[in-house]
Amino acid sequence: MSKTALVTGASSGIGVEFARQLAARGDDLVLVARSVDKLEKLADELRSSYGVRAEVIGQDLTAPDAVSRVVKEVAARGMSVDLLVNNAGFGTAGRFAEIPTARDQDQLMVNVVSLVGLTHAFLPGMVQRGEGAVVNVGSTAGFQPTPYFATYSAAKAFVLTFSLALWSEFRGRGVKVLALCPGPVQTGFFDALGTDKAKIGAQELTPEAVVRAALRALDRDRGYVIPGLGNCVSTRFMSKLPRRLVALLGRRVTQGVLADPVAAR
Repeated sequence: MSKTALVTGASSGIGVEFARQLAARGDDLVLVARSVDKLEKLADELRSSYGVRAEVIGQDLTAPDAVSRVVKEVAARGMSVDLLVNNAGFGTAGRFAEIPTARDQDQLMVNVVSLVGLTHAFLPGMVQRGEGAVVNVGSTAGFQPTPYFATYSAAKAFVLTFSLALWSEFRGRGVKVLALCPGPVQTGFFDALGTDKAKIGAQELTPEAVVRAALRALDRDRGYVIPGLGNCVSTRFMSKLPRRLVALLGRRVTQGVLADPVAAR
């Protein structure tokens, strides 16, 4: 019997690749994003290439009622979710005091609030059925305080801690939870951010490699995974240093995203 995976942010980047690799495994898909035209094109591709069911739900996850709308749409189509991939997200960069409040609030709605809400909505059914999985897309930024990405790195720290707590809580009950924590990925993330200086020289991977690493880790019930050896080594090294030192060093590294970085010193 085929399983159903719901993927948020499925219109581009990592979300598209999750949809393709899961469809190749034979999973039916529920694709969620704002860009319905892109989702419909992807759904047609998945149906044609893999013979799976692919449903499209156009939803802006910054909306206060986004989760309830998605849940109602899934129910209306007579589907249950066996794998939830909370992939949707975006970041802000710059001096915190200069970032529009509404933009950061939208970021938290997508990166944290909708992620928790969708997990709340679909995980109990997995527990009741005795099987299922949740993949929450975090970031290497979630392992340390990151000046000029304050809200983004804090949100991704939440994703990591939340995911690992659930991973421990539901071990032995048939439900797997994974935090996927990539570094820079070849997607449109940095275009949306407004600068590619946020890559700060880290190892950049393809969406294909990131999703392959995620699915391997999920199969092995790993709890979290950092794709890419270089990303893994640098993240683990920084996590061993005093947190105040990491914050100060991070300021030196990330100030390149500012229009006038000299003023940040």
